[in-house]
Amino acid sequence: MIDVQNLTKAYGSYQAVRGISFEIEQGEIVGFLGPNGAGKTTSMRILTGYHPATQGTAKVAGFDVHTHPLDVKKRVGYLPESVPLYLEMVVTGYLNYVAEIKGITRSKRKSAVADVLDRCGLTHMQSRIIRNLSKGYRQRVGLAQALLGNPAVLVLDEPTVGLDPKQIVGIRQMIKDLAKEHTVLLSTHILPEVSMICDRVLILHQGRIVARNRIDALDNTHKVTMHLGGAEGTIRGILDKDESIESVVSAGQQFTLQYKNEIQPKDVNPELIRVLVQAGIDVQRVEQKSRTLEDLFIDAISSDQEVSHD
Repeated sequence: MIDVQNLTKAYGSYQAVRGISFEIEQGEIVGFLGPNGAGKTTSMRILTGYHPATQGTAKVAGFDVHTHPLDVKKRVGYLPESVPLYLEMVVTGYLNYVAEIKGITRSKRKSAVADVLDRCGLTHMQSRIIRNLSKGYRQRVGLAQALLGNPAVLVLDEPTVGLDPKQIVGIRQMIKDLAKEHTVLLSTHILPEVSMICDRVLILHQGRIVARNRIDALDNTHKVTMHLGGAEGTIRGILDKDESIESVVSAGQQFTLQYKNEIQPKDVNPELIRVLVQAGIDVQRVEQKSRTLEDLFIDAISSDQEVSHD
């Protein structure tokens, strides 16, 4: 549904986006993560036709953003970080105005507005002046305008920023429900939000994608830390023979084992410990830890190499 290849955006000598490539399938919710200045908003603006790319290609629903911008815009609903609302208008008046801009015919406009009011939980607020709405309801109005025209793709930039915890829960649930009918690209600074909502995550840093991962794969990526007494050469020899271990990092008597994605360490450790003990190694302590999204994020922005577990 979204196909981005070698996308670059430069402002003079500064490259905000540096040759990123990714694909998003229909019905996926994919999270864009990264520190400020990572290139998330710039990438989203290119996908929605707000900014032209300097190099590379971006396609939405099969249409090139550069050569067929109107076809792309008909298939994309965009919620920027600063919600584009006319505060003096009532909710229905604003949504009717957006529907007209999007080319929804007069005969279909009333039902289209009623549909997004219902989907965004705004029916009881439809006659309110937008200025008088809470920030949570203003976000809902922003989502409603993005949904008008039933676009195949939703691009949401920081949709829960500034909301209170109750409002955040409501918006998150709405986004999850929307994925049943739409492909969603979601930008956020909030790591738990990605874990709760998204199928996959793309982590950007300094204009590059430095990690990509399925959310459901994180809990299956395990690290085990062993505190061992004995000859390091003997310990290394035993660990290196274990084909389920992807890598070993040692610091003194502490050995951190990274297991391969398909391996569950709890099934492997008893046998490994038995081999170590038989070799005369003192197994002092064993700690297991699932790799979290926070671990992936910190590792990715601290490294020059892309981390991928698609």
